[in-house]
Amino acid sequence: MSPPRFSIFALALLRTLSPRILPSPTFTNSLTSLPPPLGVPQQVIAVNGIFPGPVVTATTNYNVEVNVFNRLDEPLLLTWNGIEMRRNSWQDGVLGTNCPIPPQWNFTYSFQVKDQIGSFFYFPSLNFQRASGGFGPIVIDNQDRIPLPFAKPDGEITFVIGDWYTQNHTVLRSVLDSGKELEMPDGVLINGKGPYKYNSSVPDGIRYETVNVDPGKRTGSVIQSHKLLLVETEGRYTSQTNFTDFDIHVGQSYSFLVTMDQNASSDYYIVASARFVDETVWQRVTGVGILRYSNSKGPASGPLPVPSTDVSHPWTVMNQQRAIKQNTSSSGARPNPQGSYHYGQINITGTYIFRTMAPTIINGSLRATLNGVSFLNPSTPMRLADKHSVKGVYKMDFHLDLSIINATYRSFVQIIFQNNDTKVQSFHIDGYSFYVVAMDFGNWTEDRKGSYNNWDAISRSTIEVYPGAWTAVLMSLDNAGVWNIRVENLDRWYLGQETYIRIINPEENGKTEMGQPKNVLYCGALRSLQKQQVHSSASSMLIGNLILIFSFIMVLLASPC
Repeated sequence: MSPPRFSIFALALLRTLSPRILPSPTFTNSLTSLPPPLGVPQQVIAVNGIFPGPVVTATTNYNVEVNVFNRLDEPLLLTWNGIEMRRNSWQDGVLGTNCPIPPQWNFTYSFQVKDQIGSFFYFPSLNFQRASGGFGPIVIDNQDRIPLPFAKPDGEITFVIGDWYTQNHTVLRSVLDSGKELEMPDGVLINGKGPYKYNSSVPDGIRYETVNVDPGKRTGSVIQSHKLLLVETEGRYTSQTNFTDFDIHVGQSYSFLVTMDQNASSDYYIVASARFVDETVWQRVTGVGILRYSNSKGPASGPLPVPSTDVSHPWTVMNQQRAIKQNTSSSGARPNPQGSYHYGQINITGTYIFRTMAPTIINGSLRATLNGVSFLNPSTPMRLADKHSVKGVYKMDFHLDLSIINATYRSFVQIIFQNNDTKVQSFHIDGYSFYVVAMDFGNWTEDRKGSYNNWDAISRSTIEVYPGAWTAVLMSLDNAGVWNIRVENLDRWYLGQETYIRIINPEENGKTEMGQPKNVLYCGALRSLQKQQVHSSASSMLIGNLILIFSFIMVLLASPC
C-alpha cells in the first residue's frame, strides 16, 4: 500500500519581493477576537468575516456565480487571477472592462471555468486594496473521468503567502501618491498569520500557522527536511520534479506533493523568506510556520534552513525556473495529452516587446511605465465604451497614457518582457495562459528565438522577469475581448505599469464573445444609464453549479481585552 499523501497549494501575493518557501472554509462572524498578524492592531479586508478569504473550489466547466457585497467605504472590483473567462471579459473585474461596485452595492459575477484545472486566486483590483486583504485561493478540480497524473493525495493544505504592512492600504497608497516608494514591509504572513518565535527577534504572542499531519502521509509545501514534488502550476500539470526549496514569485501559484517521511524527533519549520533583497536586513520579516507530526516529540528549534540557490549567482535561481516543464503525456482539463497542442510549429505573426524601467517622476508624480508609458485608467471601461460606441475613451497607438494594443483575433504572437528595473517583477495577462519558451539575462534580440523551448514549455498566466533580464512567451490570441496586461508587483501596478490588449473578431456573430451581461454597471460617460440599485441579489446570465456569496468588510484586528 502506498503511503498516504497530501497536496499543498502555495500561492504568493507579495507586492515588492519574491518569496522563498523552504522545506524544513469555516466562517466566523468577526475577527475582533483574533490577535493581529504582527501584534499591532490594524484593519484588514475580510471576506465573509475571515482573513484570508475562503477557498473557492470548483470543477472543470462549472458555471460559477459569486454575489459580491461591497461593505467597504470605497468602490470595489474583484478579479480572478488566472481564470481565463473564455469569451467573457465582462466578468474580469478590472477597470478596463468593469465599472467599480459602489459602496454598499452588490454585484454578481457569473462565469464558467471553461476547460481549466489547477490553482488560482481572487483579489480586489482597485485602490491598493489587496495590501489590506480581500484575497483567497481558487482550486479547480478535474472531472472524474479525467485521471490525475499522480495518486490521489490524502489531504490538501493551502498556503497563501504575502508580505505585510501594519498600515492599511489607504495609508500605503498615500505614500506612493506623495512620490515616495514604500519602505520594507513589516512582515511576511502565511495564511494571514505571523512568524513562529524561532528566535528573540520575534515578539511574544504572535499567532502563527501550524499544520498537523500524520507520519507517512503526503502533503505539499515547503517544509524543512522534506522534498517537494512539483506537480502543477496555474492550470498545467508539470513534469514531476523534486525540489528541496522553491522560489515562488509575486502572483504565482504551485501545487506540490510532500510525503511525511521524516522522523518526529521535533516539529519542522515552514519558511517563506525574501529573495533578491538584502537578506541580512530582511531576516526580521521572514514568514515561519510549523509542521507538526502527530507523534512529534518536541518543538522546532535552531536556525532556519538556508536556500539551496544563491541570489548572488542568479543563474542558479533562473535555472530552477527553467526546470519547470510541461507534463506532455498527462491530460489537463480535457482527455487529450497536454502536449498534443504543438505550439512550437505555429508561425509567429507578431511580436510585442514590453520594457520596464525603475519608477520615475512624470508631471510631478511618481509613476511606473511600460515602454515609457504610464497607464491611466479611463473613467469609462474600454469594453463598455466599445459596446456603446463612446469615442475618445482610449487610443490604439500605445504611445499615450490611455492607449492600448489592438490585436488580430486568432493570431499567434510572441511577447517579450524586458526588465530594466532593479527588482524581480512578475507579469500577468488576463484571459490567457501562455507558453514560457525562454528567459535569459541581457537584452532580447531576434536571434534568441533559436534558443526557445518549442516542445514542452510550461503554459501559465504569470511569469517572473529577473532584473536585467528578459522572458519570452508565445500565445494564441483565441479569446476575444479586452484583457489586462500588468505587473503583479502591487506598487508598480498601482503606479501605472500596465496596459490592455483589445482582441476583437471582425466577423463576430455571437459565437466568439458573449454579450454585455444584464446586470452590467455603468460609470463615466455612461453613468446616466445606471439605475439605482435595489438591494437584492443581482440577476445573472448563467445558472450556477457553484453559487457563492461574498461580503467584503473592513475588520479591526485587535488583541482580546
